[in-house]
Order: sequence, then C-alpha cells, then structure tokens
Amino acid sequence: MAHRFTLWLVGTCFVLAGVADAAPAKRRPLRRPTAAVAKKSVVRPVAPKTLGIMVPKPVLLVRATPAEARAHSIWMLRAALNVAALQCQYSVFLRTVDNYNQMLRKHGQEVAAAQTIMVGHFTRTVKKGGDASFDRYNTRGYNSFSTLDAQYNFCWAAGQAGLAVKLADVGGMAQAAEVHLPQLRAALALVPPAAGLVVAPVQMSELNLADQAAISAVFQGANDSN
Repeated sequence: MAHRFTLWLVGTCFVLAGVADAAPAKRRPLRRPTAAVAKKSVVRPVAPKTLGIMVPKPVLLVRATPAEARAHSIWMLRAALNVAALQCQYSVFLRTVDNYNQMLRKHGQEVAAAQTIMVGHFTRTVKKGGDASFDRYNTRGYNSFSTLDAQYNFCWAAGQAGLAVKLADVGGMAQAAEVHLPQLRAALALVPPAAGLVVAPVQMSELNLADQAAISAVFQGANDSN
C-alpha cells in the first residue's frame, strides 16, 4: 500500500511538472524607455553694446560709383555740420554756426557738385521718383546725426570737424570727411555719465552750524511762502 502511494505521489509530481512546463509564462509588462527631460536653458538678457539709449544709424548707398561715394561723404559731412549749427549753439566756443557758414562760402562749389552727383545717383538707381528719393535721403542724413543723450560728444566732434573744414584748402572737403565722419559716428555712440548724477550727497552732519542754519532758513522761507 505504501509502495502504491509512493508511485502515485511521484506520478502526480511528474504531471504537475509537465503542466508547469507547458503553461506559458506570464509576460511582464515592458517598460518603455523614458526620454531624458531636457533642462530649460535660462535666457539671460544681452547687455547693449553701446551706452546710448539710441544710436542713430548711418545712411548707406546701394550700387554707388567711386564718384558717388565721394560725393556722399561730402554731403553727409555737410549734413552733420548743419545739424551741429542747430543743436550746438549752447557753446559759443564750438562756433558751429560760423563753421557751417564758412564751409558754404569756402567749399560751396564742392558741395554743389556733390549735390548734383547725388541727385544723379538716385535718378540712376531709382526708376521712378528719383527726386523724391533724394529728399528722403536728405531727411535720413539729418536724422542720422540727430541725438539727445550723446549731444555733448557730438557737438564737440562737430566743432572739431567744422574747424578742420574751415582750415582745409578749397577742394579738400572730401579728405576732411574721410577723417572726421568716423569720429562723428563714434561720438554718437559714446555717452559718459552725467556729472550731476555721480556727485555724492552732502550730509548735514558734515556742515558747520552756520551752513546748517542757512539751509534751514532757505527751507523755512519756502514753507512760509507756500
């Protein structure tokens, strides 16, 4: 009896083992590879290359001949001195008005010839409306030297350019423009800090009693008047 039970138990184990081998193994769910999360790059503001709030851009010609490029430099220098004569009258030492008038008297023929060449340039490059294009060219030329935050630097450079033009020989305005136009452009991009903004405030404790009393009297008088 014990021998039969042993055989039955062994046979049962073989059957269960065969069933276990025949049964398909349970598949584990595959894990999809997770894409690496890209780190967001921090966008930092780019510091301006110049200190000025607004730096006017120069006027550039398209398809200019050498003679037209030379006339363009003369005409732009004339425009710069014209703007300086209007904006720089705060200083009589710069003599911007006198420099402009002297330029017209001494180099008038060269300036007139440059104007004729520039009108011809726009007549050649613009099929219709060459005169109107020349008028817009003049407006852009004046605006390219108009500045507010760099006015002192521009006026100083314009004073030096006007003096050089006044001392130049007749017919030498193009050479003066070659030297001073880059200096005028550089002056438009340079803005030093205002002197009044960098002065340290004076503390009342640093003043003597007489000065403190005088300042107090000024403020007291202002309050009484109100």
